[in-house]
Amino acid sequence: MDRHWQLQEAKQRFSELIRSVETEGPQVVTRHGEEVAVVVGIGEYRRLRSGTADFKAFLRSAPDVDLEISRPAGPARVIDLDAGE
Repeated sequence: MDRHWQLQEAKQRFSELIRSVETEGPQVVTRHGEEVAVVVGIGEYRRLRSGTADFKAFLRSAPDVDLEISRPAGPARVIDLDAGE
């Protein structure tokens, strides 16, 4: 379970904060009652960062799908671009 630390307390007891991260998991830091940061262990950080593949790699990882795309054989429709004047 996440534990909440006031910013001043987190600064004063930084070593304890880090120990808590290692034993209990992510720790939330608050300032004036508002959550402003989360301290996580290096393993969790690396796990989170490894999921940020670039878009090209994401597309290449997609499964092969055999799509049959067709379009009408007739001529394209004519659009009058001067109609709005």
